[in-house]
Amino acid sequence: MDQKPLGLLTIHVKKGINLAIRDHRSSDPYVVITVADQTLKTRVVKKNCNPVWNEEMTVAIKDPNVPIRLTVFDWDKFTGDDKMGDANIDIQPYLDSLKMGMELLRLPNGCAIKRVQPSRHNCLSDESSIVWNNGKITQDMILRLNNVECGEIEVMLEWHEGAGCRGITSKGVGGGSSST
Repeated sequence: MDQKPLGLLTIHVKKGINLAIRDHRSSDPYVVITVADQTLKTRVVKKNCNPVWNEEMTVAIKDPNVPIRLTVFDWDKFTGDDKMGDANIDIQPYLDSLKMGMELLRLPNGCAIKRVQPSRHNCLSDESSIVWNNGKITQDMILRLNNVECGEIEVMLEWHEGAGCRGITSKGVGGGSSST
C-alpha cells in the first residue's frame, strides 16, 4: 500500500459558539483534532464559552475514508479534563469539489462550487458552502457538537498538495476513479 499522503488538509479552527459550562460559571476549552495516528491540539482559552482560537492545524490525509474527529475539552488544573462534545468532519463533499480541477479556473472569485446541507450523516448545524476564491477551494462549516447539551465549533478547510503527495485526482480517492 502506498504510504504517501494524498495531500495536506489545513483545518482552521476559528471559534466555539455557546459551549457547555464545565467549571463553576464557565469553561476553559481547547480542541483536539484526530486523524488516524495524528493528534493536534489548540491552546486553552480560559473562562470562555465562546472562545476564539483562530489556529491552523495541518494533517496528512492518506485515506479520505478515515474519519477526522474534532473533540472539545475543558482544561482542569487538578483533575482530568472534561469532555465538552465531539464531531466528525465529513470531507467527502470537499474532496469531490477539488476533483473539478482546471474547470474551476473559469469561475469568478467567491463563487460557491457546492452547498452542503445539514443531515443525519454529518455534524453540520447550518448549510456549508465550498467556495472558489483566489485560486483556492475552501469550505467554511459550523459543526454541531455531539454528546453534550450545547455547543458548536466553526472551522474552515483548505487543501494543499506538494512534493511527495499522490494528489486528489489519484485513482481510488473517495471510492471512485478519475482519468488523468
